[in-house]
Amino acid sequence: MPFKARVESEDLKRFKILDQRMLLTADEKKYYKALLKGYEGEVQFDSLTEKLQSDSFILNDLVLEVNHTKFQIDSTIIFQNTYHFFEVKNYEGDYIYDPENFKSGSGKPIQNPLDQLKRSKTLIRQLLQNLGYNLQVEGHVIFINPEFTLLNAPYDLSFIYPSQLNRFLKKLDMKPSRLNNIHIKLANQLVALHQSKVSMIKLPTYEYDQLKKGLNCKGCDSFSVSVQGKKQICNECGYVEMISTAVLRSVEEYKLLFPNWKINSNIIFDWCGGAISKRRIGRTLGKSLKIVGVHQWAVYE
Repeated sequence: MPFKARVESEDLKRFKILDQRMLLTADEKKYYKALLKGYEGEVQFDSLTEKLQSDSFILNDLVLEVNHTKFQIDSTIIFQNTYHFFEVKNYEGDYIYDPENFKSGSGKPIQNPLDQLKRSKTLIRQLLQNLGYNLQVEGHVIFINPEFTLLNAPYDLSFIYPSQLNRFLKKLDMKPSRLNNIHIKLANQLVALHQSKVSMIKLPTYEYDQLKKGLNCKGCDSFSVSVQGKKQICNECGYVEMISTAVLRSVEEYKLLFPNWKINSNIIFDWCGGAISKRRIGRTLGKSLKIVGVHQWAVYE
């Protein structure tokens, strides 16, 4: 079990909601899909590192700051003498190596991930030094997607390709390591320094009136749903969900998109597209949220 588990960021959740409830531009859609694919690759790598049996601490998704510079680390493993970190890339298809830029099969350049690795390594060393630790720092770029191929790359780079990953992790698991209270202190310090409220994601601008209203399906995200008694049934995939659960799920989406707005029966009635009566929404909110005020002045927290 990781010392610090990965959780889906609130901004990635917001992007998913916006993708369902507004028309994203082509660039916004592409950016969102890349973010989602990257997150999926990181989760896949987590499932592999969690199988390690060595005496080590795994910390996933750290956002840290040193000398007024913020940086993000996809995955960290602390061994007895080594701070090992990983940048996970979920690239797919054929790429051509270039010291300055990778090039996709279509010739479009992307930043060489070694640049990010080198920057992170420098900042990690500075941070550890500031905290009073003397650990060797090692970093690798993990290409997690089995459909990825990199052409013309030198053999001695800090890249781990899909076909090498299992062997690499087995070797890593054999690393001699015995942790003590100093390592526990470091892991706790890193968790405390993690800036959970800092997001590297740039969301599109949005306003309430431009967003699609209505209940959607938890199974397939479709807004084509029917209300039958106490249940909501998806007309597309047949997924069945209790109305109360669907309403509360929609409330959570509303709170994510508009965290500073008040919640009341009228606004949630509108947010749910008028599919559920205000009385029923009020009962659902009253059972799950704290009510403040009475009658038309009642709001929920």
